[in-house]
Amino acid sequence: MATGIVIAQTTVDGEHRAEELARGAVEGRLAACAHVDGPLTAVYRWQGSVETATEWRVSFKTTRDRLPALGAWIEREHGYEVPEWIVVAVEGGSDAYLAWVAEESSPA
Repeated sequence: MATGIVIAQTTVDGEHRAEELARGAVEGRLAACAHVDGPLTAVYRWQGSVETATEWRVSFKTTRDRLPALGAWIEREHGYEVPEWIVVAVEGGSDAYLAWVAEESSPA
């Protein structure tokens, strides 16, 4: 059963920057909440070379309806040339929690 709730994730190169993105999205009602995980070790191919970096992951809990606005905001605010942007549908969970995410992600 689809819920209309999603978890959108990105990574950044600093804890402070991750916290700024998390707070900005919640303050802007683009997400009900955001979790910051890290530090993480990222190994990736970039411009023909294999790179290693330390990153922090930000996971935003929001609604599918708010996703375009959140994605556009992340694109403007992020700082990476090609930011990670992955969205995972939430297929179930606590009715009370899912209702809270929907309410707190709605524009004021």
